[in-house]
Amino acid sequence: MDFANKVAIVTGGAGGMVPAAAREFHKRGARVACCDLDGVAADAVARECGGFGKRVNVADEGEMAVFIAEVERDLGPVDIFYANAGVGYTDGPVGGAAGAPNSNWEKAWQINVMHGVYAARHVLPGMTKSGSGAFLITASAAGLLAQIGDAAYSATKAAAISVAESIAISHGDDGIQAHAVCPQYVKTNMTKDLPEVMTSVDGMITAEDAARTIADGVEKNDFLILTHPVVADHFAKKAGDRNRWLGGMRKLRRMLMEMNGGRVV
Repeated sequence: MDFANKVAIVTGGAGGMVPAAAREFHKRGARVACCDLDGVAADAVARECGGFGKRVNVADEGEMAVFIAEVERDLGPVDIFYANAGVGYTDGPVGGAAGAPNSNWEKAWQINVMHGVYAARHVLPGMTKSGSGAFLITASAAGLLAQIGDAAYSATKAAAISVAESIAISHGDDGIQAHAVCPQYVKTNMTKDLPEVMTSVDGMITAEDAARTIADGVEKNDFLILTHPVVADHFAKKAGDRNRWLGGMRKLRRMLMEMNGGRVV
């Protein structure tokens, strides 16, 4: 799929990688609508990109459905949906895997997983009817590997990959592309406080670099879109020897705790 004359929606459009992704999609010919809890910022980004933005709670299926209907009314059928909105917390000060409160787990599930499900429920029928479309979910490298100190983030991002896989399996024959976007360390507010020992190993890239990689992945119909190609090597090592990989992650966790006075983050 190319982006020329396409209608795209991106969620979480007020921050992170999405403003850069929206601008990259528009640069390649798409009109882009954005939604976010910060509706003013989302609208400002979308107005640059031939569309409009609104305040939407992506964890509310009704609000998502209304926004999608407005986009289709004002811009046309949705060709590309990018479910990017996401949240991350921590496991707590000592980094126990079950340390986060239920509220954090529930929010992570609703935003990192279910908002993609809600969106798919309302855009896939139209894409199926037209015989084309692209559905992207930001699953993070944590979905393939893990995020030390945030079990809820790791679990829900792994689930997001499974949702994308299910879309590819169930709707690929309908002409619909599915993509699991798995960025590693991109320079955004979510990564600004991460320890350098974590971000220095594979490097930090800009949101603009990530956006170009994402758009290229859509055009090439790559299911896994990796901003850091080395993540594929890490994933292969994890699959090839899970015990060794877990041992390496425990070593990294110990290093983080030593650097942070007994805290993981």
